[in-house]
Amino acid sequence: MKGEENLFDLRGIERILIRSTNWLGDAVMATPAIGAIRQSFPNAHITILVTPLVAELFSPHDCIDEVMVYDKKGHHAGLAGRLCLAQELRARCFDMAILLQNALDAALITWLARVPVRMGYRTDGRGLLLTHGCPVTRETKRFHHVVYYLKMLDHFGISAESKTLHLTVSEQEEREAEKVLQAAGIGKDEFLIGINPGATYGSAKRWYPERFAAVADELCKRWNGKTIITGGPDELGIADEIAAATETECLNLAGRTSLRQLMAIIKRCNFFITNDSGPMHIAAAFNVPLVAIFGPTDQTTTSPFSDLSVVVRQEMECAPCLLRKCPTDHSCMAAVTATSVIEQSLKLRQRLNGKVV
Repeated sequence: MKGEENLFDLRGIERILIRSTNWLGDAVMATPAIGAIRQSFPNAHITILVTPLVAELFSPHDCIDEVMVYDKKGHHAGLAGRLCLAQELRARCFDMAILLQNALDAALITWLARVPVRMGYRTDGRGLLLTHGCPVTRETKRFHHVVYYLKMLDHFGISAESKTLHLTVSEQEEREAEKVLQAAGIGKDEFLIGINPGATYGSAKRWYPERFAAVADELCKRWNGKTIITGGPDELGIADEIAAATETECLNLAGRTSLRQLMAIIKRCNFFITNDSGPMHIAAAFNVPLVAIFGPTDQTTTSPFSDLSVVVRQEMECAPCLLRKCPTDHSCMAAVTATSVIEQSLKLRQRLNGKVV
């Protein structure tokens, strides 16, 4: 229930700052909340404050007018850098800051910037720095992240008509993606299966190269498709292992694309096999049918927010542990077989097509 102390006149809000989350996947899951803000303030100038990588995600985005980069490792490093950022924000004269990120740092900087309305969850002991704080309960922590962000906004009277994830790629970016694929012999109408073996959070979330390869081969044969491997520079090793193990035609793009290029490539895919990762949420946002492999992370809060998705996991006493590296035998991921992922992929496509595939 909305408390009277949290209600305020939404009229007269002309300049809004949104502090985005730092993780790529979390930022994608926050897009319905961003859409709700735009819907509630259709004429406002909306700026989003993001890390350098997440900045690419919103450059451009239909709901955002301006992207500001918070470079904690560069220009905004240390106390001096944060004071500099606060001055930059203060100069823009924001009427309101909406903090989707939970950190104390987010509240402190907007307080230093003297933004008059500062709303967010009361986390990390930052309640006194917020003018409008939303309580966090045990129930709140169990919400899917999409719902978590929307619940906070709804607490203050900012409601959403839609919970749909939303990202933007331009027609030029789509054309460039097609050129990359065509140069590799992948035609515009060919069935394209994306394999995403990486997971920035840590090795515990990563499934095995030989199993990804087995899945890619079987699905390519059944669906007469071709495979691309996606990922960042840190996934080059595992991507190369998959490419070497596949028997069918495979294009390895890991570490060879910018985030914007990756988004366009993922949008072009007809099917996606992935670990729990940022690209998984990007695929969900573009309505790409996908099978997601979960082990140490909690699918109830971070599963792909899409009706075109299936999560494959095995119940384990130790999961979800949320650890970056497995301290034992990686049993949660080892228990997920290539056969189970293939079966779930076939069932999903059968359900979507309404026929046997």
